[in-house]
Amino acid sequence: MFDNLTEKLQNTFKRMRNKGRLTEDDVREGLRDVRMALLEADVNFKVVKDFLSRVEQEAIGQDILESLTPAQGVVRIVRDQLTELMGNHVERIKMASNPPTVIYLVGLQGSGKTTSTAKLAKMLKQQGRQPLMVATDIYRPAAVDQLQALGQQIGVPVIYEDGLSPVQLVREGWQRSRQMAKDVILVDTAGRLHIDNALMDELVQMQKEVPAHETLLVVDAMTGQDAVRVAKAFKETLPVTGVILTKLDGDARGGAALSIRAVTELPIKLIATGEKVDALEPFQPDRMASRILGMGDVLTLIEKAEQSLDKDEIETHAKRIGTKDFNFEDFQAMLKQVKKLGPLSKVMELLPGMGPLNLNKLKDQVDDKGLDRVEAIINSMTVLERRKPDIIDGSRRLRIAKGSGTSVQEVNRLVKQFYEMRKVMKQMKGSGHKRKFPKLPFKDFPDLR
Repeated sequence: MFDNLTEKLQNTFKRMRNKGRLTEDDVREGLRDVRMALLEADVNFKVVKDFLSRVEQEAIGQDILESLTPAQGVVRIVRDQLTELMGNHVERIKMASNPPTVIYLVGLQGSGKTTSTAKLAKMLKQQGRQPLMVATDIYRPAAVDQLQALGQQIGVPVIYEDGLSPVQLVREGWQRSRQMAKDVILVDTAGRLHIDNALMDELVQMQKEVPAHETLLVVDAMTGQDAVRVAKAFKETLPVTGVILTKLDGDARGGAALSIRAVTELPIKLIATGEKVDALEPFQPDRMASRILGMGDVLTLIEKAEQSLDKDEIETHAKRIGTKDFNFEDFQAMLKQVKKLGPLSKVMELLPGMGPLNLNKLKDQVDDKGLDRVEAIINSMTVLERRKPDIIDGSRRLRIAKGSGTSVQEVNRLVKQFYEMRKVMKQMKGSGHKRKFPKLPFKDFPDLR
């Protein structure tokens, strides 16, 4: 989402670093570039003005200009101010001391309320909660069916009865939650193509019937400053307590994420980074600021690994690495674990120094289709061939290539890469090297060159 902004900021700070010593004029010139980058990212004009005023006030201090690395000092100030702009700390979902906790998800039609309801339900379930969802969007065709399908997918009950009004459905959901011993009620509300009195009146009546502990406004990050205007309008009528930003995996310019807190004083509590039901995560301002500046987000990567990877399976295959017993079945199992982390390009974005500039240079080496082709080649092998790679001769390679829709050259490269990797790992084990997983030379994989 922030690719364009990150690239422009990286270019600006690179020019500052190349100058070594900085003068006040150098800092002001760099901040002019930062201003243009933020405005092009659709950040609110007043927010940009106040933000740069604070940065300039700190950056032109003598401690920064006379330091050995003044450019790094400016970058640190920008990062700290970006963090403060977006909220400084993580805002958690507040749970009622006397369950059930009632959470309303509100917003315009098309913002992603229904999928966000299911994503939040799954997140709360993983945290040990017992959620249920209430389908009150009786106006949008198939909205109820969509929520019911998602509920079945994640194993969370959905409350809906044909013929009931949204107010009656909320009351029914509250009563059923007590009967079913559920401690969280997630209410998927109806949206409109625009803000109107009927929408707001209905939401007010629903919250009078069953008061909310949290009212989360779901806004589409792709709408830029429109998202900020929508947030202001909802806040004037409803007791909105936080924001869920959706579609952060799209090509939005980032203005909503950087403006919404400063303009509305509403905290961004959650962000949706994909279509899958597990693509919802707490919004962490400090980590987001680091990602915007191309500094990566290693902590998020570690958390993704802890949640996604099967530790026991990894350890089982890791014990065989570097031995003659390590085979294509082990290799395939490791690839599947890597793919659980998500697209390689998204994983690479979380590594320090892997901003858009470097990712563009490596785009031919981080092609997820290349991993699919590797997996197709391994799947085309027989069980015996996967377990005993030494028997894969010329005729077998030809058959594997035909079965996988690849070429013999690609099969040859994969087999060669497999033996080289096993050899390197064996040498590392023999030398007592602490590092378990060497950096794989992606350039040698088919289509990853």
